[in-house]
Amino acid sequence: MSSAWLLPEHIADVLPAQARRVEELRRVWLDAARSYGYELVMPPLLEHIESLLSGTGSALDLKTFKLVDQLSGRTLGVRADATPQVARIDAHLLNRESVTRLCYCGPVLHTRPASPHASREPLQLGAEIYGHAGLEADLEAAELAIGGLQASGLSGLVMDLADVRLVQGVLAGLGVQGLSKAQHEALVSALTTKDVGNLRELAQQAPLCHAPRASEVLVALTTLFGGDEVLAQARSVLPQHELIDAALNDLAWLATQLRATCSDVTIGFDLSDLSGYAYYSSTRFAIYGHDHPDALVRGGRYDEVGAVFGRRRPAAGFSLDLKILADVLAGRDGLAARSAIRAPWGNDPALRQAVRELRTQGHTVVCVLPGHEHDVQEFDCDRELVINDGRWSVRAL
Repeated sequence: MSSAWLLPEHIADVLPAQARRVEELRRVWLDAARSYGYELVMPPLLEHIESLLSGTGSALDLKTFKLVDQLSGRTLGVRADATPQVARIDAHLLNRESVTRLCYCGPVLHTRPASPHASREPLQLGAEIYGHAGLEADLEAAELAIGGLQASGLSGLVMDLADVRLVQGVLAGLGVQGLSKAQHEALVSALTTKDVGNLRELAQQAPLCHAPRASEVLVALTTLFGGDEVLAQARSVLPQHELIDAALNDLAWLATQLRATCSDVTIGFDLSDLSGYAYYSSTRFAIYGHDHPDALVRGGRYDEVGAVFGRRRPAAGFSLDLKILADVLAGRDGLAARSAIRAPWGNDPALRQAVRELRTQGHTVVCVLPGHEHDVQEFDCDRELVINDGRWSVRAL
């Protein structure tokens, strides 16, 4: 019999130190989003499965916990991604014709962890901009993502740009038609992981085998990562097609604009990184910190996200897991244990009034209860409240 206090695998309590960091990060990011004009929405944790999975594909379906509603008998799903919910809000509840900026923060639940050490309950924060098809929206989403990471205390950021239209353009340029869904998914997976051997095997299968340069071009695509030279190299090795030209031109424009406003961020390209291929419709980005091997933020353009709700609105945005970001930032100066004022416990009205005034001013005041003078506190008390000449005042420790 298992212990009653043990949690399911890849599910964990958030203890005080991490909870404090997560909450501080949540405030930082929502304040940053608000400064850009994004409005906060709070989608429900549960929805009817038809709404929750509309247009999202099989990948999200496999991630979603499902249960039966005892009130209606219908199948419900616990959200595994909040973006489709925000698209539903934009399409059906707000129904605005103008540009709409929305942000959110809440837990999502996955049936399986994304990696061996990942949580199945990420705390997803995201920002979405609807109603503008131009690259200005893509740029705004990327700048907000960078600004949020920098406001969180991260520096030395690296942003990789890519565009899912490149694969479509390559296949069209090679004259490849009739690729099955399974072949397409295998191709995207091999490109994303830069699995050259698998790509060569796929290139030997119909219908790719009928394109003479298929193997050469697909393998070349896995080498297209780095600086501006990548775009020039792509123009020389990839087949001619309007989708490829449009993608490369858009990436060049975004890189130029981002370098002008975010000069301390390294902007590069990884043209074979197709993470979330079925989700994005054109440009996409991933932002990395030097101390973490995986992307901290992923985003881009996903114009099809609202189509299943009856309104195909242009959309761009990003999302991240605040728990992962909090772990990355653990122990850094920007999120070190919050300083506080230590105060004695007592019935003196003047003491209690002094404590209230300090808390009203925004200070953290930890009252030491009788018999607990030597307890270790989560808050780092660097000052104390003492009585001096009959008056309570704060002094440094």
